[in-house]
Amino acid sequence: MTDTRYLVHGVFWDGPPPRSVNHDGGRPVLRLQRLSGGFRELSLGAGARLGFRLAADDRYCLGHHKVFSPTERSHVPCKDQSPAARGSQCERCFVADDSRLIHDFHRGGRVPPGLRSYLMQPHWLYVATFASGASKVGTASHLRKWNRLAEQGTVVARYVAAADDGRVVRVLEDMVTRETGLAQQIRSAAKAASFTGPLPGAELDRLNRRLAGEVREILGQTAVEGFETVDEQWVRPAQAAELCRPELRHPYRLGLSGGVHGFALGSLCGSYGLAILEGSELCFVVNLGLLKARLIELGDFTSEIPGVQEALF
Repeated sequence: MTDTRYLVHGVFWDGPPPRSVNHDGGRPVLRLQRLSGGFRELSLGAGARLGFRLAADDRYCLGHHKVFSPTERSHVPCKDQSPAARGSQCERCFVADDSRLIHDFHRGGRVPPGLRSYLMQPHWLYVATFASGASKVGTASHLRKWNRLAEQGTVVARYVAAADDGRVVRVLEDMVTRETGLAQQIRSAAKAASFTGPLPGAELDRLNRRLAGEVREILGQTAVEGFETVDEQWVRPAQAAELCRPELRHPYRLGLSGGVHGFALGSLCGSYGLAILEGSELCFVVNLGLLKARLIELGDFTSEIPGVQEALF
């Protein structure tokens, strides 16, 4: 393996939230790990071109993280650059990763001091709605309040509670799921498919407003302490607008587990992009999240234009 190849860590939206609905906020990037050490970030702003070749069939371990405080953590590369056994980690790195302990913290699970410090910062409870209308309840730390939703491919969201810490917010999250049936996770494949025919924005907003209101009613009746209900709408980055527009589109059917790919990004919502292929007037919905833990080689590559039916549905 040489320095021309990179391990993909995924799409990240860093930076501040948008100032208004016409502002992007954040800075979407594809984060890549050099095999010799260190990281490189490729901008995924509107109009950016992405060209790459899949350099191996396997997924590789992305290492693990040690958390020291709300603002400080370190990435530890996989010692043996092993194939991934659990999602994007080998067994050794999975066991060593501090973040795997987060989900049991509110049930009395023990965590190291640094992770405890991270979890004891203020957290937010939100209701997020995606392009198909599928909705979920979720949590975000105060420092990544906006960014977490941006990275998930959210179309509409509202914050419903501000909690004193990560323990309280996860107690609330579990309670909301029990009382309303709202999921805590939506499959990435389902999100990608939803962008091939998004529902109108006004319809999604009405749905999200109703669900958020129902959750606030439940929160108002609980005896749990350490939070207050809020009514605050999340602001979606302007760059996502075109992808969220209710139009029928083709899915990008060239598998991201192999082959060569190259396209411009006309829009981006989370890790879901509107791929514009050279020589074609069609736009395709591509899930860049499928590149996570893949080994790629960057270059001036171009996707082959797939044969598609003229009519959609």
